[in-house]
Amino acid sequence: MTAWELKGRELVNCSCEYGCNCQFNALPDKGHCHAVAGIQIDEGFHGDTRLDGLRLAAIFKWPGPIHEGNGEAIAFVDTRANAQQRDALLKIMTGQDTDPFATMFAVYASTVTRMHDPVFTDIELELDIDGRKGRIIVKDYIDTVGTPILNKATGAESRAQIVLPDGFEYAVAEVGSATTRTQGPLEVSLTDTYGQFARLHLNNHGVVRA
Repeated sequence: MTAWELKGRELVNCSCEYGCNCQFNALPDKGHCHAVAGIQIDEGFHGDTRLDGLRLAAIFKWPGPIHEGNGEAIAFVDTRANAQQRDALLKIMTGQDTDPFATMFAVYASTVTRMHDPVFTDIELELDIDGRKGRIIVKDYIDTVGTPILNKATGAESRAQIVLPDGFEYAVAEVGSATTRTQGPLEVSLTDTYGQFARLHLNNHGVVRA
């Protein structure tokens, strides 16, 4: 197994209402799961290959709960990545060089039965984790906007967090709202649903905790 480690930030938008049932081992509130993710790698490596500054994105569609499988996915890799970096990122994203089910990459890969060919392209990301604001743009594929949740009575920004001491993706996530439209082989349309803003620190064995 080749050692790897990533530190970065993410924005995820899925079809559940704010909070996302999956975070609490419950079933998706729509009966299915559609999701889009964008990740900025601030520091990272896979073996001798540095991954600092590179970006990833993905679209997922599961017809039922994620654990029941039959998912469909497409991965996007930063066009700036060289051949070695592309290979490293795709291995991480597909759960290779990782303990079984230790990261969200490995978990999701195990539930996907149709993986479209990866796309190497420009990925635009804006990620303000504490402010619960962000944007994912992949031309011709993804347009996601993340915002804070607003109080229905006052219009003030509302802040909530999810803390997962034993989670496989993050230690703490800021909960926001997000809206997504996608094109291409996987079409997703989400309006004001669960937005997840989190700092990531992962390696072969899962979330790296202080």
